[in-house]
Amino acid sequence: MSELMTPTLAGAAAGLGVAMPMGAMSVLLLQEAMRDRRTAVAAAAGIAAVDLGYAALATALGPWVASHISPVEAWVRLASAVILLVIAARGLAGAASPAPAPAPAPAPAPTPASAPASASAPAAAAPAARPAKAFARYVGLTALNPTTALYFAALTTAQGAALGTGPAGAAFLLGVGAASLLWQQALVTLGSLAGTRVPAGARVWTFRLGYGLVAAYALKIAFPLPTLG
Repeated sequence: MSELMTPTLAGAAAGLGVAMPMGAMSVLLLQEAMRDRRTAVAAAAGIAAVDLGYAALATALGPWVASHISPVEAWVRLASAVILLVIAARGLAGAASPAPAPAPAPAPAPTPASAPASASAPAAAAPAARPAKAFARYVGLTALNPTTALYFAALTTAQGAALGTGPAGAAFLLGVGAASLLWQQALVTLGSLAGTRVPAGARVWTFRLGYGLVAAYALKIAFPLPTLG
């Protein structure tokens, strides 16, 4: 069990690294939580599902790629580290001037007391279908972000040997999925309590912490550095 703790923690760090920076999807999730918590919970699950899906695809292909490039494995690790450092640098640079939080969504108009029961019935039934639609919508929106795919591809290719066994790969994915889902659900809780009124400074620090994890991961996989000759 102890040998699986390392890939699990590595996966958790990777999941937080991609999930914590509060970008456009986080703001949308906060807005969703203001309108309806159940819908936001489904939306958060959709975001985490894409993170897990990209991680699973990269984990499946990473060891195969790594096994075919063993003569230049150190250089591949260095290239992957450079990609991650570029992602981190771009994210940290953007954290200096975060976009202002959008205005809260207007509250729905109250239903007139005189409305017939048959007219209000569809409105009452509509929320039941919203979580599934929100899940699909957020899966599609998150999947369009190529940075997530590139992030996990760089990570898993650089650690192909460590993730080569089934249990280690599964433990890594467990860490990724759990960390991403817990963070997204924490945003849902925050959104339902405080709406989008998240201080700009707090958003900046989520960028710094999230991309700081990415940078730390990059340095971890870069060493030992390749040698010439």
